[in-house]
Amino acid sequence: MSGSSTPGIWMQQIRAPFLILSVALVCIGSAAAFHDGHGHTGHTLLLMLGVVLAHIAVNLFNELSDYRTGIDRRTRRTPFSGGSGMMQAGKTRPGAVRAAAYGSMAVAAAIGVYFCLTSGWLVLLFMIIGGIAVRFYTTHLARMLLGELFAGLALGSLVVLGVYYSIAGTLTRELVFISVPPGILTSLLLFLNEFPDREADLSGGRNHLVIQLGKRKSAVLYAAALAAVYICIGTAPWTAGAPRLILIGLGTLPLAAAAAATSLTKYDDHEAMIPALAMNVGVVILTDLLLAAAYFFA
Repeated sequence: MSGSSTPGIWMQQIRAPFLILSVALVCIGSAAAFHDGHGHTGHTLLLMLGVVLAHIAVNLFNELSDYRTGIDRRTRRTPFSGGSGMMQAGKTRPGAVRAAAYGSMAVAAAIGVYFCLTSGWLVLLFMIIGGIAVRFYTTHLARMLLGELFAGLALGSLVVLGVYYSIAGTLTRELVFISVPPGILTSLLLFLNEFPDREADLSGGRNHLVIQLGKRKSAVLYAAALAAVYICIGTAPWTAGAPRLILIGLGTLPLAAAAAATSLTKYDDHEAMIPALAMNVGVVILTDLLLAAAYFFA
């Protein structure tokens, strides 16, 4: 198993390109705290490390479960779905992946405990929900029709809220409202990636919305959820008191419209859906970064 410890292989194993989502979410919460007069560079970097490590852990636990159940041997892999394939190719060992998963989770938890002590015990609630999602997402939540919900909470809304609270020591109604679009977007990142994996997931015991609704109805739900994201952003200055610069988040609307249109017409065509998956990733990351920029420069 030569090369099993090379950095390049482990970057693939942890699915490194997708970790930009965690960075973008931390940027929203820290930029909002900065906007409200609570900026703290050291705490922002520490929080970013903790959230990225938690994201790495959930990716590794997901890979382990899909390796054990055989899902990754049945799925038609795309650049955005289907796992890394590193264990299937013999480039990493399950034992090493499991150790890395628990190690990443432990360090993330230690960082969370630090912020419990320095910012307040509400952080503990965020940690508990996040910990449940990290450890049990694939083995339990994704089999109980709860995968999309917990993904949107634990790697979406609660990251934004948790980062803001950890820096500022409080929460605002505005931040609660603004945390909704990133939560929906994270759910949609998972949701659309489930389209090409539907049959493999079904055979491996998973139970998610695409399995329950079918691809046609799921495509309609995807488009409706995207619309809800832009309605939230577009009304935020008047309903939640967000800075008007937040409206730059609407800049990804054309890309979202193209992703929705492709999904609504090509939902059952594996190859034709790959551009929609790519556009969906762009919508999620770019919208999150634009929301962060809005708070930073407002």
